[in-house]
Amino acid sequence: MQRQLVEKELTEEGPIRGSGAKGKRRTVTVNLAESPLSWLHSRGHVDDRLFDAGERLREDFERAQLGPNVTMRWEPVRVKSTGGQGLSTNERQIAAKDRFDGALREAGKGLQDILWRVVCAGEGLPEAEKQLGSPARSGKLVLKLALDRVADFYRLR
Repeated sequence: MQRQLVEKELTEEGPIRGSGAKGKRRTVTVNLAESPLSWLHSRGHVDDRLFDAGERLREDFERAQLGPNVTMRWEPVRVKSTGGQGLSTNERQIAAKDRFDGALREAGKGLQDILWRVVCAGEGLPEAEKQLGSPARSGKLVLKLALDRVADFYRLR
């Protein structure tokens, strides 16, 4: 498998594309070829907007799956002067679940299956087409349509 390593800035909300923070920066090395969506994007089959929509959906899916903390919590205590922007872990998990459910609703019933299989479960397009009983080589078009609707939901331009 081909490796395409890229440095991304790491924030409290996870890795972000590009740079923008000043001062101390923490970065993480990400392999762009690790998911089917990244593979499609790196070969020009999916544009930046659709790729970003898929990544947002996957991040919300993963964040919503996080279990409750059962050990010592090392995150900072919320200060009243933050204006309520600092959410607790449970609040972030609930918000991610709400966004994920809303994005799937926006995609529509006929497109949710391939979207979840490729973006969230990491299944390749040929396997997803076979499992869903779709015609061969139709998955890319259906996935792009679903990602376009998800991009609209996340208000990506």
